[in-house]
Amino acid sequence: MRSFLHLRSVLSRNIPSQYCGYSDPLKLIGFRGFDLTRNRYFHPSNVLNASRADHGLVQWHGTTILSVRKGDRVCVVGDGQVSMGSVIVKPSAKKVRRIGPGGDVIAGFAGATSDAMTLLERLEMKIEEHPGQLLRACVSLAKDWRMDKYLRRLEALLVVSNKDISLTLTGNGDVLDSEDGIVGIGSGGNYAIAAARALMPIDGLDADEIAKRSMHIAAGLCCYTNTNFIVESIDTTTGKLEKK
Repeated sequence: MRSFLHLRSVLSRNIPSQYCGYSDPLKLIGFRGFDLTRNRYFHPSNVLNASRADHGLVQWHGTTILSVRKGDRVCVVGDGQVSMGSVIVKPSAKKVRRIGPGGDVIAGFAGATSDAMTLLERLEMKIEEHPGQLLRACVSLAKDWRMDKYLRRLEALLVVSNKDISLTLTGNGDVLDSEDGIVGIGSGGNYAIAAARALMPIDGLDADEIAKRSMHIAAGLCCYTNTNFIVESIDTTTGKLEKK
């Protein structure tokens, strides 16, 4: 307890002036409680099962999905690991799927499986309402996802690609396109994106090879990602889907 009070006193003397309105300086560094069993402070984000932060937004963890667009190909890769806390409950889940009439759209998801399936069904309905307009269909879904009382409780993230565009959809109402053709989500998403950007300028590597190499790097860094990959590709000149 003495160290607790000392830390509070030190922070009170040293925090920047713009934060002086905080009643408790410990909030500035993320403290939320005290673990009596281990004699240390903890924050909810340290709990592996926590799916939402204090602000209510979805935490990006539990899997890795990557979409890479280069030349005349776009490739979407997802790992197969399903984790419950620190336990691997399934190593070969299918998190990348073909959707839409004719299966000309590839979608990958991170988050709760049942929630993601519900969103994919809604997205298929939007694609049927707006044929050939994937961006419009995704914006329409994002509006519903954000505003609908039921949908906004769904905890998942989506990556959606066709021959023209690759998008990230979130429950915050975001529909994000990437300038460099690389999109990633999940706990290992940032590792995969960084690796893909480094590999992109290398001649002789197509989108499939870049995506798979990047996912291997992400799997080596993220404990929630394995190497049982599902790979789906599209030839952007014909719109034909290919599976490897």
